[in-house]
Amino acid sequence: MRALLRRTDGPRAVPELEGLTLADPLTDRDFQLALWMLYELHYRGFDDVDPAAEWDPLLLLCRAGMERVFEEAVRALVAEEHGLEADQERGESAAERVVNALVRMTASEESSLAEHLELRADRDEFCHYLAQRAVYHLRESDPQSFVLPRIGGAAKVALAELQYDEYGSGRADRLHQALYADALESLGMPTDLEPYLARATGATLASVNLMSLFALNRRLRGAAMGHLAAFEATSSLPCGQILRGAQRLGLPEAVADYYDEHVEADAVHEQLAIRGICGPMVAEDPSLAADVVLGAAACLSVDGLAGRAMLEDWAAQRHETRAAG
Repeated sequence: MRALLRRTDGPRAVPELEGLTLADPLTDRDFQLALWMLYELHYRGFDDVDPAAEWDPLLLLCRAGMERVFEEAVRALVAEEHGLEADQERGESAAERVVNALVRMTASEESSLAEHLELRADRDEFCHYLAQRAVYHLRESDPQSFVLPRIGGAAKVALAELQYDEYGSGRADRLHQALYADALESLGMPTDLEPYLARATGATLASVNLMSLFALNRRLRGAAMGHLAAFEATSSLPCGQILRGAQRLGLPEAVADYYDEHVEADAVHEQLAIRGICGPMVAEDPSLAADVVLGAAACLSVDGLAGRAMLEDWAAQRHETRAAG
């Protein structure tokens, strides 16, 4: 994909996507990395790629084909793990049904990954987790900003409020992206994104690409906000667990600072995203209700997939270590 993006000597040839068969697009690293690179053209791009490539029609055609494969896989996973329709009770409006559905979906969500980081992870596993999550957290909240011009009214105001917090509430040094970079730097880890791409698994990249899929396609703006609501609603408690894990391991204060910031902020953002963004957005346009629920379910399913993959990888490494000893 990098060679395709760099081409300046003639038309780019679009990779053949018809008949593309993958064992699992959600975990296929090559597929997800290629899609991530196409999405990155809309964020900060690459030093060795012409900025005009962002709107190259052949690259957009390539992206669209990959997105179809990705979206189909996401919808299939969600259909297997979650019901997509909010139950209607007592004559509730579409907005009330969606708010209630989001609350139910996220109320009992527990993180085995966060529990492991809190109680059992060693320093290497904790740093591996930080490296995997760096692909998102060094661009934290950027995907959702694409949705701001695509919604209106109270939902737009609430999303702008949430993003203002994510972007440091007026302080560049408190940007959540910057706080994460500070945590990495305190551990002697790189603070630029590229080194982490080489280590990111397919499932990790899928969890990041999912946000771009939803945010960069206007038709999926409801799913983008449903994803945001589920992400925020299932973040505060796990961040507290990860914070305690960092303290247990004696990691630098900058690591604790990042997670401590999110324990409080995400508890507030949960209500803001569910009741301030998703509810008003569906009240204004009830046709978005199903997509909001889809986005929340997709967040839980794909992030769960990435978390399980990380735990399985660590378990396999521990088994190999014991076998070698």
